[in-house]
Amino acid sequence: MMHRFLYFLITFSPKIKRWFWKKWYTLFASKASNPEFRFMNYGYYKEGFHLELDSSDEIERFPIQLYHHVATQVDLKGKSILEVGSGRGGGAYYIANNLDPTYLTGIDISETAVKLCNSIYNIDNLDFAIGDSENIPFSNEKFDVVINVESSHCYGSMQSFLSETFRVLKPGGFFLFCDLRETIAVKELLTQFKISGLQLIKNQDITKNIIEALNRMSTERKETIDHSVPRILKRTFESYAGVKGSKMYDSFSNGTLTYLSTCLQKPV
Repeated sequence: MMHRFLYFLITFSPKIKRWFWKKWYTLFASKASNPEFRFMNYGYYKEGFHLELDSSDEIERFPIQLYHHVATQVDLKGKSILEVGSGRGGGAYYIANNLDPTYLTGIDISETAVKLCNSIYNIDNLDFAIGDSENIPFSNEKFDVVINVESSHCYGSMQSFLSETFRVLKPGGFFLFCDLRETIAVKELLTQFKISGLQLIKNQDITKNIIEALNRMSTERKETIDHSVPRILKRTFESYAGVKGSKMYDSFSNGTLTYLSTCLQKPV
């Protein structure tokens, strides 16, 4: 009964939703403090698609491939990039180090995550700062590209986030996005994109690619959770990580959840 009541509050009130996810995410960041754990997304697998990676990155192949899939929808060479919801920074580092932007700034609501990122990533064209998706701390028309990977479902107001994204993008700039939604809410998300003023360039349902990646990562993720998370939290963390057999995994498999990859552009 309490679980249903909490779910109702989170769904009904944007402020409560924001508060809940910030608290949960901060807890996650504090419990998973290993700096080698650089990604928090569900990964991407496609038959015949195999990035050339350094041996040190092989353990994170599928999360890296998700970032590569999203980021390479446009040429990022020489571009100024903002990642909103940069998490543990692995995706931002991959883009800054491999796709040749002028610079990339990652913002995240978690002070713990930002401190971790600034302590472990040391390249000239990358930095991290505390920032709110619904009140982005930058001036108008500052960035060529805004990237948002598997973060927006935690926001209190998607429309506020899209408004802020539109504001900080230069005319002609791109918004590169991927995230999950309840399948019954996909139409609402596409309507929100349209209302934002951003023009839809490409939209893909990549749920099957996500499931295939989770199949290949599940055993290792479960072992990591077993070794690093208190027993009382393990089942929750397994679902959050999409471990095979968890509620999150099953929701992708049975069609309750859909995962979209989208490219939008601000009109010139």
